[in-house]
Parts: sequence; structure tokens; C-alpha cells
Amino acid sequence: MNKTVVVTGASRGIGRAVSIYYAQNGFNVCICCRKNSEMLEKVRQEILNYGVECIAYTGDIGNFQKCETFFKLIAQSYSKIDILVNNAGISHIGLLQDMSPDEWHNIVEANLTSVFNCCKLAIPIMLSRHAGKIVNISSVWGCVGASTEVAYSATKGGINSFTKALAKELAPSGISVNAISCGMIDTQMNAGFTPEEITEICEEIPCGRMASAEEVGDFAALLLKASPYMTGQIIGFDGGWGV
Repeated sequence: MNKTVVVTGASRGIGRAVSIYYAQNGFNVCICCRKNSEMLEKVRQEILNYGVECIAYTGDIGNFQKCETFFKLIAQSYSKIDILVNNAGISHIGLLQDMSPDEWHNIVEANLTSVFNCCKLAIPIMLSRHAGKIVNISSVWGCVGASTEVAYSATKGGINSFTKALAKELAPSGISVNAISCGMIDTQMNAGFTPEEITEICEEIPCGRMASAEEVGDFAALLLKASPYMTGQIIGFDGGWGV
């Protein structure tokens, strides 16, 4: 029986790359995104080309009822979830004083509440088998913070603490929880930067460049081979930027 992976925020970027990598390695893949059904369907078709199954769902998983609908859909086809990759997220750039309460709640729900929702629903399934892996996609800004990205930094810092605490809860049951702290990744989320700004940022990165989404996907898949003894870790993937 093929293993099953759930990847959130999978219509593009890191989520798409992670989903494709797992499909290439024989996993049945369950993917979701907030609103871009057309892009998500393209990813589903790519996944199916590898001879595995794929469930696709469009809905805001920061909303518990919609997240529950996604997991009920998964349960109709699969009795287990081997891996959960919490990747869904949005950014917000601007001064905190100019941020509206609605914008604050929007990013918190998309980036942090979605992680709570998915973990709450996936954990009982993993506990029944005393096995499973949870990988949370975080950011270097969750460790050091970024000016004009206060809300984003706060949500990623929350994911880091969430990861460490949940790892302690689940370690006795053989379930690992880790986070990947990404640096500058060449995705649409960073498309708002000008070429000059990208150049300036890359000059600060010891590796001298952005990473591709595919590189993050490859790295996330490496955690497949890790023992459950590796848990509660915030693993930097930033080209030396956050050292």
C-alpha cells in the first residue's frame, strides 16, 4: 500500500515542489490551496502522471470547518496519513501601524491557525498507528524577525514554538514534528521585490543566491529518512543567511 502525504498550500511554489517530489517517490498525495483551483488542478494532473493517486481540495484551511471538510475527503479514500506538510501561508509587507485588524487576523489564520487545524485533525490518525511525521514550513524571519514584516515574522515564530512544544507531546507516540526555516526562496511570494532588491538580499546570503522551490522540496523529502528520534528541530535552509 502506498504511503499518504498531505501538503497544504500546494498550488505553486514550495507546496507544489514538495507534492511532486513525494509523488515521484510513490506517495499518494492530498493537496489543497486557498482559492486557485485551476493551478491546483494542474498540480494534481502532474502528480497523476507518476502513477499515484491525488486528492485536491480548494478552501481556506485557516477555517476549521473547511479544513475538516478536506480531512473528511481524505478519510474517504485513505485510512492513514503518514506525513503532514504544513506549507500554506501568505505574506504581508508594510508598517505595523498601517496594518488593519482584518489584515492581521487574515495572516494569522492563514499561516498559524491552519497549522493548528491540520495537526488537530491529523494527529488522531497518526496516533492510531504510533507513527507519522509532521513537517512545518517556517522562515528565517520566525527566528530573527524582519522590519515591515512583523505579522509574518510573528506567525513563523509561532510555528517554531508550536513545533517544539508539539514534538514533546508526540515523541512518546513515535511521531516526529520538525520545521524547516526557509531563507530567500525563488517563489511568487517574493515576486514583489525589484531585481535590485533581490540582488541586495542575495549579497547578504553566504551562498550568494536564492534557493529554488524544488530545492526545498528535495530537502523536505530527506526528512522521510530521519529517525523519529530527530524531533522538535527548527532546521535552517537559508544558504547560511540566518547563522
